[in-house]
Amino acid sequence: MKQEYIHVSPRWRTGHARKDCVLVITDSNSHGMRGMDIAQVLTFFSFRLRDVQYPCTVVRWFNRVGNAPDDDTGMWMVKPSSVDGRTHFAVIHVDTIFRSAHLIPVYGTDILPLAIKSHHVLDIFTLFYVNKYADHHAFEIAA
Repeated sequence: MKQEYIHVSPRWRTGHARKDCVLVITDSNSHGMRGMDIAQVLTFFSFRLRDVQYPCTVVRWFNRVGNAPDDDTGMWMVKPSSVDGRTHFAVIHVDTIFRSAHLIPVYGTDILPLAIKSHHVLDIFTLFYVNKYADHHAFEIAA
């Protein structure tokens, strides 16, 4: 069985914040990416209600762009989700997280300023590829 760690840290390795992205199962009746959505994990927490512990996470959602992978790259595209012009956040149960996800920004043709670092990417760019080439599991899921 494969095990992954989803990281959320305000100062990863004494540097900047790290907030990993994940694939979340949103429709268990659909196959692959059609049954999943992308989210960025902002924090983990749990609460107890009537003697039952509920492990949860706060996420920032991304919406799929189109109903199929991009014709040129073969990768699904996503963009940050918003509701009424506001970033779409949610609390979800950790059991709905399927695995980590790697997003690649759609850079465009302009040269990026040197001030932009990897920890800025999810906040600056507005369109991303879901990297199905990260590993063979990602390739099977995002195909």
